[in-house]
Amino acid sequence: MSVAVVGIGRTSFTRASGRTTQAMAVEACRAAISDAGLTVADVDGWASFQYNDSTMSGEVAWAAGRDEVEWAPTLFGGGDMAAQVVQDAVAAIESGRCRAVVAFRSLNGRSGYRFGTVAKQLEVTGKHQFDAPSAFLVPPQFVASWARRYQHTYGSTELDLAAVAVTQRTHAQANPHAAMREPLTVDDYLASRWVCDPFRVNDCAFEVDGAVAVVLAGAELARGCRHTPIWYRGGSGSWSGSGWTTWDDMTSMYSRSAGPRLWQRTGFTPADVDVACMYDCFTYTVLATLEDYEFCERGQAGAFLSEGRGTHGGDVVVNPHGGLLSEGYIHGMNHHYEAVLQLRREAGERQVQDASVALVSAGAGPFGGALIYSREAA
Repeated sequence: MSVAVVGIGRTSFTRASGRTTQAMAVEACRAAISDAGLTVADVDGWASFQYNDSTMSGEVAWAAGRDEVEWAPTLFGGGDMAAQVVQDAVAAIESGRCRAVVAFRSLNGRSGYRFGTVAKQLEVTGKHQFDAPSAFLVPPQFVASWARRYQHTYGSTELDLAAVAVTQRTHAQANPHAAMREPLTVDDYLASRWVCDPFRVNDCAFEVDGAVAVVLAGAELARGCRHTPIWYRGGSGSWSGSGWTTWDDMTSMYSRSAGPRLWQRTGFTPADVDVACMYDCFTYTVLATLEDYEFCERGQAGAFLSEGRGTHGGDVVVNPHGGLLSEGYIHGMNHHYEAVLQLRREAGERQVQDASVALVSAGAGPFGGALIYSREAA
């Protein structure tokens, strides 16, 4: 069975929502369901992910007006789950268990639990006690270490990281929904404060409060919905138990395995992709995954972006909304929103010309996945 995204919804992205994660989730889910031309009664699957920082899927379904649902999983994890939650929703529809599923993420990522910050006494237990002596406690430390290895191996510099930040901020300036729209030059980037060498503040995702939701449906229902269906064409993933400290090559990420499988399963190639929504919790994640998904050669992603090959008029447009670095950190669910908006050709000033195929990646380091959306069904 073919499955498509038929509706998208979101809240505003703020730095202090003053709202519960449940309230924001309900708003985003209702908006996505309305966008599809459906009602809450039509949606029998509700799926989300969280990191002890949000509301369970079943509770959101109830609060939105659905007393009983067929399927309501809440995955545990960070940005690596942003592809998984959609892939699982597709499987629930393909199996016949659900007619339509809303997949969402809601978090107070700035005013509530801040994913990359330790603000109280930290107790390190389990396998993490072995990472702690290397200062692997929060994501900026994990990924900064990997970025430094990449720089050592390929002779990459801070200018390559700057190319990611500047390109995406330029894109965000055309996005009225983006939380960060102020112009950013290379000089601005180099003058910004340090977070964890080699990362400056503009290398890090911009924390916000908000929620994003997408509604998926099978072909029969999808073709009767309000907008052009955007078809799920396949996905892949890779999770390694080796973790951050024992990964064998920090110049590559999970995508070194997930990438080849994605192209094999979908029949697409990097050259077919018009919009690449690359998970960008940090600038380095974009460099590594652009290479792993074969948009450019190893060690060349910085030059790829600096030369304009990752923007309008280039090979592919990378994060036309500004990504997590500039639009806001909704743990990657806003990448799905942007991909669908672009393929519906409703992105306004930032619209990618004739956009027909989009890649959405999720996760970093040893954990993640990706999927392909298209205007054409398989």
